Amino acid sequence: MRDRRFIAAHRGGPLSKEDHRRLAAWAADCVERLLPIFERTSPDPRPRAAVEGARAWARGEIPVGHAQKAAVAAHAAARAVSGEAVAVARAAGHAAATAHMADHSLGAVIYGLKALEQGEVAEEHAWQLSSLPADLRELVTTALARRLPGRFPVQME
Repeated sequence: MRDRRFIAAHRGGPLSKEDHRRLAAWAADCVERLLPIFERTSPDPRPRAAVEGARAWARGEIPVGHAQKAAVAAHAAARAVSGEAVAVARAAGHAAATAHMADHSLGAVIYGLKALEQGEVAEEHAWQLSSLPADLRELVTTALARRLPGRFPVQME
């Protein structure tokens, strides 16, 4: 069930247009800090464009429909990557979708946190594998893959 506090005044809820725009700007701020995680994985400009779309809507420069198209594009970009980059692209999509429904600002934060959690796991696992003697890597990586499928996305050559 939706939290009524996020329903815009023009739809019969208590959220003012100004607060709705401030939520979109905040969501964009939250995601912008994470964009380098995505951009290390992919040159796809759609997540950054979604963050810019959220900001443009918050400033009153574009209509909701344009921000919504940017949101859909960011979610499409998420389907083209893996790992924490997926969560960053989804966070960007939610930032732009805040123009349509203010509670999407929460999705920007939630997916942003998921990106950080996944990133920390991947970073640690990369260090673990790089510290492992090369001649033992195949043994360890195949054993981990069997015991914990999907938990450790990093593979070393």
